[in-house]
Amino acid sequence: MKHCVVIGGGVVGLTTAWALLERGHGVTLVEREPEVAQGASRANGGQLSYRYVSPLADAGVPLKALRWLLDPDGPLRFKPEASWAQWSWLIAFLRNCRGPVNRRTTERLLALGAYSQASFARLQAEARLDAIALRAPGKLVVYRKPAEFARVAARMNGSGVEQAMSHDDCVALEPALADAGSALAGGIFTPGEAVADCHAFCTQLHERLRQHEGFRGRLGAAVEGLLRDGQGRVRGVRTAAGEVAADATVLAAGLHSRALAAAAGVALPLYPLKGYSLTAPIQAGHLPPEVSVTDFEKKILYARIGQELRVAAMVDLVGDDAGLDAGRLASLQRSVRATFPNAADYDRATPWAGLRPATPSGAPILGASGQPGLWLNVGHGALGFTFSFATANILAELVSGRNSPLPLDGLTL
Repeated sequence: MKHCVVIGGGVVGLTTAWALLERGHGVTLVEREPEVAQGASRANGGQLSYRYVSPLADAGVPLKALRWLLDPDGPLRFKPEASWAQWSWLIAFLRNCRGPVNRRTTERLLALGAYSQASFARLQAEARLDAIALRAPGKLVVYRKPAEFARVAARMNGSGVEQAMSHDDCVALEPALADAGSALAGGIFTPGEAVADCHAFCTQLHERLRQHEGFRGRLGAAVEGLLRDGQGRVRGVRTAAGEVAADATVLAAGLHSRALAAAAGVALPLYPLKGYSLTAPIQAGHLPPEVSVTDFEKKILYARIGQELRVAAMVDLVGDDAGLDAGRLASLQRSVRATFPNAADYDRATPWAGLRPATPSGAPILGASGQPGLWLNVGHGALGFTFSFATANILAELVSGRNSPLPLDGLTL
């Protein structure tokens, strides 16, 4: 069996480490921060949306983007940069904004989501993660514009498990929506979709990994470069804490994977989609949504995680800036107070911002990098928590010399 180095201590890196250990490999996990799950896994939306996976790139999105940019409370913000990385990503994104391309990508991601749901169930049973606030209340996507809702409902054609619901049906399913008034045209409900605390999942899974005799963890050890042998094969990493030799090196470090890959001559089409979240305590007298809710037009999701309400939103294309923008947080506060004014104590909400590593198509990049010994598990965008269980198993199978359990069309570099 091989010794593998996994770079990245977020949900993707941790699940990859687990999957490799399951297959008998030794694993050293290398993370630049002193604790795991400090990047995009820290305070994300918490939704495990296995069926709601349609990528951002779709027909009509460029026109919608113009309207969003003119709306001070809109879900999109764009700051032009003198950066080829930004503009090349945008050009590729626009090429993917076509209906047929979106449908093909969605089909691939639906298969990935179904496999991830089954993979999570197995991991949960084996690792016994019992403190992650896991629930499966289903997911309700609400629409404000009647024409948009009618278009989506008509496209369903009675297939699948999704259910189209009127305004009154939505309020009956989720009484907290009564506070939103008559602004909702209807919704699409998908039973079985789950929510959980991604940060708690990561920290508990890390504890399980540390108990495995084949696991070694190096936290607070930024990777400074890749090691190569005389034939150019990647043979491990060089860190501030020393070198780690490996038979296989896996990039699963989110946005940081881009620079590490570039040093090895591999160009990853990743760009950060900056998102924000609020985590507000739920107290006596509050009426939080029990169902996982996504506001389609405003691109805001709501998930009750234990005794807190997680509100996540926004797609800001502003480069590598992970700082908290007071204006964007105020905008998010206005939106959530208008929709769920009595759901939680927003005055005591903890704000967060994170950079989600996205590809132009919205599909992750898995498998061989083109450089011998270097493997990829990157580009999950806003669906890292959802897809991590599937991509970890796929990557572990490939590293083990076996075929992927799913077709990899559209999911490779």
